[in-house]
Amino acid sequence: MNRPADPIRIVVIGGGVSGLAAAHRLIERRGEENLPLEVVVLEAGDTPGGSIRTTRRDGFLLEAGPDSFITEKPWGLALCRRLGLSDSIIRTNDQHRLTFIIRRGRMYALPDGFLMLAPTKMWPFVFSGLFSLRGKMRMALDLLLPRGNLDDDESLASFVTRRLGREALERAAQPLVSGIYTADPVNLSLQATMPRFLEMERKYRSLIRAMRVAGKMRAKAGRTEAGARYSMFVTLADGMDTLVNAIVARIGADAVRTGHQVTRLSRNDHGRPWSVHVADREPISADGVILAAPAYSLAQMTADLAADLSAMFGCIRYASSATLNLAYRREQIGHPLNGFGFVVPHIERRTIIASTFSHVKFAGRAPEGMALLRAFIGGALNEDIYALDDDELRRTATAELTDLLSIRGEPAFTVLNRWPQSMPQYAVGHLDHVARITDRLSRLPPVGVAGNAFGGVGIPDCVRSGEGAADTVLNALGHSVPTT
Repeated sequence: MNRPADPIRIVVIGGGVSGLAAAHRLIERRGEENLPLEVVVLEAGDTPGGSIRTTRRDGFLLEAGPDSFITEKPWGLALCRRLGLSDSIIRTNDQHRLTFIIRRGRMYALPDGFLMLAPTKMWPFVFSGLFSLRGKMRMALDLLLPRGNLDDDESLASFVTRRLGREALERAAQPLVSGIYTADPVNLSLQATMPRFLEMERKYRSLIRAMRVAGKMRAKAGRTEAGARYSMFVTLADGMDTLVNAIVARIGADAVRTGHQVTRLSRNDHGRPWSVHVADREPISADGVILAAPAYSLAQMTADLAADLSAMFGCIRYASSATLNLAYRREQIGHPLNGFGFVVPHIERRTIIASTFSHVKFAGRAPEGMALLRAFIGGALNEDIYALDDDELRRTATAELTDLLSIRGEPAFTVLNRWPQSMPQYAVGHLDHVARITDRLSRLPPVGVAGNAFGGVGIPDCVRSGEGAADTVLNALGHSVPTT
């Protein structure tokens, strides 16, 4: 046991948004409950924030990773408010909410009222050129089909094909979901990613019927968005790194140690129960640890500690991706850019999987008279493309955008960012797998796990997982979350 004067030391391994949210939660509770608590964040990279990286160039604001987060999941917005960032939050441009989908080299607007998997309005869907007559008729059968077996997990591909048909999967569900998870729908767990659609089938039997009911409710509330429901997306006026900088300032810059590569964890027989081993540095002893690094890194760190736990971490697969920001004069682009961007079905066999018209989506992203595009490359279905060198990736993606958007001339500049092994793949059975990891961790000294491999890939989910891991460790140390 530590002497009463000794502070409780909790080490957070990983300085991405999940680890930073965990550390911030610990600091919050230290102040609220007057806890004798020392927090240390160890980040292997040169900067904290993980995939959140914002740069400024020639009046452009460039996001290398996530450019926004959703408000439907409240944890990201709540954290911003507690950090005093409320005045910095901006919404998407209300004038342009269209999402386009590529079909045979042409861009088609997603029908008004089409929400991710199914239509909520029939006439825009009927007259859309995105789907064939046969595909529309097959989708309409959803109104008559019985419920499926709702007790077992199911892949997105199986679910959409069963309810709406193959064309709905290939032309809408796969590209729209790929923009979020960069995943193969054949392997993607519906229960872990979009459980609300399972609940719709359970409650209404028909997805179309359920979506139409939900659409009418949104219409009454004045929300008529389609596709990715962009009005729920917000960002920070000066870039997403504003969030990272605010968290680091609240934690204390001295507590966030970059360039600290954790190699392994071990148990101590005396004193603090954990030793965190860092490459080329002395081990750090800790009363509790929060594991907020990628699962494959955690597999290496825990190999000597617990082989079974290491194997469970190692089973979680990842996909690689890249983003390419391109700056143009607006007059170079023939397309009206009357939406937020487009997605590309895998069956189109292109390099890019999606593109955002960044200067349209959010204000302040490009100077007057200029345009900022962002292309997404890679993912589980495009792994071979990611193996191209930087110059070839730039050339290929630029050529495809030139073709699809009728662009004349070369961009003023391009900025390519690679994200190797960055997107965890939520395979069928993922939630049960995470439950087994959590159960195994509960049999160790105080430890929590957080990150996009375990509880959702978006910023709000990462914030929630980080804050939950912090509460788990403090609870194990005898400091339960106060009830109000």
